[in-house]
Amino acid sequence: MATEAEKAGRDPDRRRALLDAADRVIRREGPQASMVSIAAEAGISKPILYRHFGDKSGLYQALADRHIRTVIKQLRPEFAKARADLRGRARATIGTYLDMISGNLNLYRFLFHRAGAEDSRTHSHMAGIVRSLGEELGAVIAADGAVADPVRAQILGHAFVGMVQTTGDWWLEHHEVDRRQVVDGLADVIVAAMTAPPPLSRDRPGGPADV
Repeated sequence: MATEAEKAGRDPDRRRALLDAADRVIRREGPQASMVSIAAEAGISKPILYRHFGDKSGLYQALADRHIRTVIKQLRPEFAKARADLRGRARATIGTYLDMISGNLNLYRFLFHRAGAEDSRTHSHMAGIVRSLGEELGAVIAADGAVADPVRAQILGHAFVGMVQTTGDWWLEHHEVDRRQVVDGLADVIVAAMTAPPPLSRDRPGGPADV
């Protein structure tokens, strides 16, 4: 028979309330927010908090799911728009991402800097979510017909996601850099990559000779 803690862990309303409590503490205290503070905010002890999610890693992963998937939900409409204005779509998508991470700075740093660094399962979980976004973007690029080769479309999709994520992380530490400069610089790279002619294959006539 399930224990009370196990039953509570399966209660979506209780789970949501605990994640809300964690959000409040992390937004208030930043990436150094303690599990003790989160438990106190929720009105329970730390061991009970962990039991609701299996362990600390389970709590981290639940927070990652909640917030990274929210970011993806916000980005999807932007990069799925018609390709008529490639630069505009790139700028809108990048701008939306930068606004979300800068507007939720403590949560972003908690998930990507603390949770991802101290827990390998959480790091792998978040990497999997980000990788799935790269795959989705690659599929959109291929479906648009912007890049005929589906493999090249996947390469670009993952490259764009990684580039925007790491540049955004850098920008959070350099607020002296104008946001528009970051958006335009990233958009320039994306447009150049999307509109460049495909490279000659080694297997095609006229391609570079094998070394």
